[in-house]
Amino acid sequence: MSLLENLQNQLRRHPKRIVFPEGADPRIIQAARQFVTHQLGIPVLLGDRSVIKERAVQLNINLDHIRLIEPERTDELELYADRLAEIPHFSDLSRNQLREIALDKNAYAALMVANGQADGMVSGATTAASSALRPMLRIIPRQDHVSTVSSLLILDIPMEENERRVLALADSAVIPDPTADQLSDIAITTALLRYHLTNEISKVAMLSFTTHAEHVHHPAVRKMQEATAKAKDRIRELDLPILVEGEIQADAALDPFSARIKQLNGDVAGDANVLIFPDLVSSNIASKMVQFLSTCRSYGQILTGFNRPAAEISRSASAHDILGTAVIVAAQAVDRRLLFGLSGQG
Repeated sequence: MSLLENLQNQLRRHPKRIVFPEGADPRIIQAARQFVTHQLGIPVLLGDRSVIKERAVQLNINLDHIRLIEPERTDELELYADRLAEIPHFSDLSRNQLREIALDKNAYAALMVANGQADGMVSGATTAASSALRPMLRIIPRQDHVSTVSSLLILDIPMEENERRVLALADSAVIPDPTADQLSDIAITTALLRYHLTNEISKVAMLSFTTHAEHVHHPAVRKMQEATAKAKDRIRELDLPILVEGEIQADAALDPFSARIKQLNGDVAGDANVLIFPDLVSSNIASKMVQFLSTCRSYGQILTGFNRPAAEISRSASAHDILGTAVIVAAQAVDRRLLFGLSGQG
């Protein structure tokens, strides 16, 4: 069973509300209809009602059980202006300026999520990544003990004998050149999200162009070595269900034969399921190449570090990609014990 099928089965028992700022986009409307059809919850589309309804007619899509919101016509606008005024970044703005910001659909969606009126948001279908991310970064609070917001791409890869491999790649969209401390944050938040979605121990590979190099003094190698040590210390301190190996090359992280040739032992080498890249350049290039060259399904970018689920999708995402990302965002909003029927367990 694919990751998406498994999560959909669980979500039917715990439906969620997902808000889409770009509600008039045809792919969003199609994904929202599928979200309802699969009984996963209530999609909320922001935008001009008449435009959304016209697009739905053109697509022959029924809008039943899909909520449509025009921010400028809602009773929540003044409430959201009040909420913005409480955020230090906006505290010096006038009332009219606060209203204008709240009317921005990405900001309105982030405010819905931050105030518990939606369980998660999926943005980015028609806007540049920076435009979609900026309101989230300013409005949605961070997780406790996390200072870094990052992103990950989920790959659902079919293997032999009907088995599947779920990989998480990070950070592919947010931080251009993360520090060792930020990479430690990224490794832990990415691993915890994968654990939440799969209920499997996360095996993290801190990637580099070397593997346990003792005499290589390149700054990128030293950064990954330092990030590995910091991540291991935090995992021990917090007693997290995460294993880490680093610094390590991608082949040794993913392929058991390569790991044996390079004389690597342990549970991560050859069997990694979380890949942490040293910078945005390498991660973004690798992610785009995998999406283009592979037949596996990919979902994201899923954002980590916020205390509420959110995603920033590519402008080239298909309706199926958007649905899959929405399913993952919705699943994040479900307690893991409920998601996997683990009542009473940690």
